[in-house]
Amino acid sequence: MGSLNIGIVAHVDAGKTSLTERLLHHTGVIDQVGSVDAGSTQTDSMEMERRRGITIRSAVVSFSIDDLPVNLIDTPGHPDFIAEVERALRVLDGAILVVSAVEGVQAQTRILMRTLTRLRIPVLVFANKIDRVGARYQELLDSIGQKLTPRPLAMSTVTGPGTAEARSLPLPLAAGGRAASVAELLAEESDAFLESYLDDTTHLTEGDYRAELTRQVRQARVVPVYFGSAITGEGVGELLQAIREFLPPAAGDPAARLRASVFKIDWAPGGEKVAYARVHSGRLTAREPVDTYRRGRTGEVIGGNGKVTSVRVFAQGTTTHETAAEPGDIAKVYGLAHVQVGDQLGSPEGLPSGGFFAPPSLETVVRAAQPAQNAEFYQRLQRLAEEDPLINVRRHEADRTISVALYGEVQREVIKGLLLDRYGIEVVFEETTTVYVEKVVGVGHGLEVIWQNEFAATVGLRIAPGPAGSGVRYRIEVEPGGLPASFHKAIEETVRQTLQQGLYGWEVVDCVVTLTDTAYFSPVTSAGDFRKLTPLVLMAALSTARTTVHEPVNQFEVEVPDDTVRAVMSRLTAARAIVDHCDTHGPVSRLHGTIPASNVHDIERQLPGLSHGEGVFVSALSGHRRTTGTPPTRRRTDGNPLHRKEYLTHVLKRG
Repeated sequence: MGSLNIGIVAHVDAGKTSLTERLLHHTGVIDQVGSVDAGSTQTDSMEMERRRGITIRSAVVSFSIDDLPVNLIDTPGHPDFIAEVERALRVLDGAILVVSAVEGVQAQTRILMRTLTRLRIPVLVFANKIDRVGARYQELLDSIGQKLTPRPLAMSTVTGPGTAEARSLPLPLAAGGRAASVAELLAEESDAFLESYLDDTTHLTEGDYRAELTRQVRQARVVPVYFGSAITGEGVGELLQAIREFLPPAAGDPAARLRASVFKIDWAPGGEKVAYARVHSGRLTAREPVDTYRRGRTGEVIGGNGKVTSVRVFAQGTTTHETAAEPGDIAKVYGLAHVQVGDQLGSPEGLPSGGFFAPPSLETVVRAAQPAQNAEFYQRLQRLAEEDPLINVRRHEADRTISVALYGEVQREVIKGLLLDRYGIEVVFEETTTVYVEKVVGVGHGLEVIWQNEFAATVGLRIAPGPAGSGVRYRIEVEPGGLPASFHKAIEETVRQTLQQGLYGWEVVDCVVTLTDTAYFSPVTSAGDFRKLTPLVLMAALSTARTTVHEPVNQFEVEVPDDTVRAVMSRLTAARAIVDHCDTHGPVSRLHGTIPASNVHDIERQLPGLSHGEGVFVSALSGHRRTTGTPPTRRRTDGNPLHRKEYLTHVLKRG
């Protein structure tokens, strides 16, 4: 029957890790259910995860439901680690979305469901904590239908909700008065089922209903909802059977070209890098060379290669065994020293062009508390960046200060804790600032010729604005054969690298760069001449074209009680938000608009106090808007090609 890869996703504290423990216990992988509070769970293996009681890195465990092998990925719930969730989503066949029956549908839950829907990943909802005081049934079902999916289907009911005696009872599909409502739901997406239901000569059985439900769940058209408790195990048996029945097993041809996605980086006890990869097609075997592909910061595909020394496939729980990995398998891959999260092994086909979630919009300078540890600190921080590339470590060459990109304050504290726990390095963070971008205003041209510069090369470049969201497009107007391929590669790579710092120090986005002139002097010229000269030419062109600075802006939706709208509107206005419209549905109002990303966290912290604790805030990066007043700047880390003498001193290593 193959295998199945599923993920558990949820808002923080909804009970993801507890549900994972219960699934492992129910399937016989572990004898005793671990506790998040006690730090004894299978998936929270990092010391900081045990101490904080939260999931920071995705973890893989394996179990079997009858004859179906299942790999389960437990993901973080805190929004500061949304990038970790994104990596897991790329390798899933289906997902379990955990919702608390007490707290209900929360902001992060809605963001996750929207992403799962957009990706058409089949979803089962598990309404957890039915034994907790305040647990709700019908109200929660209504909320799921209003906020998560228009087509939920309750698969169980609850007796004694909110008490220790709470029980989850399965609901039939084709019995009594419920048959008509279920048939109506299924018929919305299937004319064939509608015809069979209306045909007086046809008697649809429970099996017919379940077969149609299976088809629609696997097409991400219907979302079954199960109620239970991860702590007591109530309802978990029914959830396991739903996983086996409704979620689609992995597909893929083992005889096809290898294609595998790397979604996690870890380290073996001896310090060797370990890549976690999901195989989509082909076979991944030990002692074989493998090509690697990744998407560069500005969208280009970067190729590489390495040799796999060992492949270990997950078996029961967290154990693995040495064997070739086939389609559907999740494997721990050893030997690829330069592999990164997001790489694809074997083939570039289907390499994602962008992320599901916004990149970090905050940045902070960080330094070792003990100056004697500075060199080691930078190396260790780079290792953390291999596990999470979006933290984007930057080092300022002049004074050696180091900055990292962040989603929020919790992630900052986690980085601090990881450096201390793993390497004994205490660090100090400075104030967090917003990450801006620059956009090109006009058209500019730069040219340096061999006999007029310090390099044995000629480079001419033109830069112009590009469409919004297009990234950096690179074009060639010269005869391609006029330069060796390695020189062309050096120019393009340097163009993309140089544009990470524009006139004000921020990354330049949405532009078109055209190579207009080239020359070289054989055998003196090297690729290094073009790498060193290109920044001078490009920044000269950019200075002529000019740029403007833009701040990240989130599209938001706020849901609050009607009597708190005025107070919330006032706070949004103070946070420079623009409210586009307000919808009122009974006692609840929804505000829609845009807000600077730098002010999102303040609104999230203040909303509970402004809305009697009932407000829900959902936001996602929607673009950038031009800043007003004096443009903010960021210190350069590239030797400053805007200043010729300073730059030449930097690259030529002489006064």
